[in-house]
Amino acid sequence: MSEHTLGDGAVLRGARPGDEAGILASIHALAVYENEPDAVETTLADLTGTLFGAQPQAFAHVVEKDGVIVGIALWFVTFSTWTGRHGIWLEDLFVDEAHRGSGYGTALIAALAAVCEERGYTRLEWTVLDWNEPSIRFYRELGAVAMDEWTTQRLSGAALHAVATR
Repeated sequence: MSEHTLGDGAVLRGARPGDEAGILASIHALAVYENEPDAVETTLADLTGTLFGAQPQAFAHVVEKDGVIVGIALWFVTFSTWTGRHGIWLEDLFVDEAHRGSGYGTALIAALAAVCEERGYTRLEWTVLDWNEPSIRFYRELGAVAMDEWTTQRLSGAALHAVATR
């Protein structure tokens, strides 16, 4: 993705090596916002390998204002067996509280929608906590539709290990 200057001079761009600390700071701030301040295990090395290694498995777009990362969208490619096409799963979207309302969240989602359009992907999907009314309102304003009939399932920790060792 090429750089795109937003109306207030902030820059929206694909993440690049050297952005890891700013991205990790945003991940920690998101964890605090979601009432899980101690849940983040991700390290700078994890981000470097995942985002910038020989075969990146995840990707990120950032909004940089005055040399500081103030917004992130971390995502990865999915595949729909029903459409036979890829899509994007938006794992995390975060804009620093001081910069909310500046259009950065919309710009980040628009950038991912553009990636979908450019690549012929058919879906841009994500989850949102059911108590996060400000984000839900924001997503509805964009035209996102809740997939209420789907329930996310997760295996982790001991349960993941137990299934893996059956």
